[in-house]
Amino acid sequence: MKKELLIVDAYNLIGSWPELKQLKLQDRLEDARDRLIQMMVEYRKYRAIEIVVVFDAMYVPGVTQNKQYRGLEVVWTAKNETADSYIEALAKEKQSRLLQVTVATNDQAEQWMIFSEGALRIPGDELLGDIHLANKEVTKQTSEYADQLSVRKSPWDNDQLTALEQLREKLTDKGKKNK
Repeated sequence: MKKELLIVDAYNLIGSWPELKQLKLQDRLEDARDRLIQMMVEYRKYRAIEIVVVFDAMYVPGVTQNKQYRGLEVVWTAKNETADSYIEALAKEKQSRLLQVTVATNDQAEQWMIFSEGALRIPGDELLGDIHLANKEVTKQTSEYADQLSVRKSPWDNDQLTALEQLREKLTDKGKKNK
């Protein structure tokens, strides 16, 4: 089974996801970036895939960074490097028989470029829908786990329960023979 790498075109998704777009429009771009990263951290945990979030220098000129953050790789491109060019080069470098690269973007030109490198694409709305689905699944699993904990636990272990079941069957069989 192939490993999976999701490359996120960060500012593209910030501009298209309602919650993040609203933060950006309120001049809270830093909050939008932080929220996107947090959403990707949670998504990575549930889907168990590698994720690279790419921001270009458009809003933070002069800063070139590549950081690990709670299991994510967060990249800030160089001053004159776009996120698109970085993503295309990374997709080309990483795509292999052992690693399936998927790029999350709504940019059609970028989608065609990554297709030519053998990578897949996922539109922003589709990724957001999958994130919401993953959150619902986590909530459901958490609820089921909590329900299991609220049920009275038996003081007996499995061996004791098996022995009791065998004793019950033995007593039931004796009762039938005595009739």
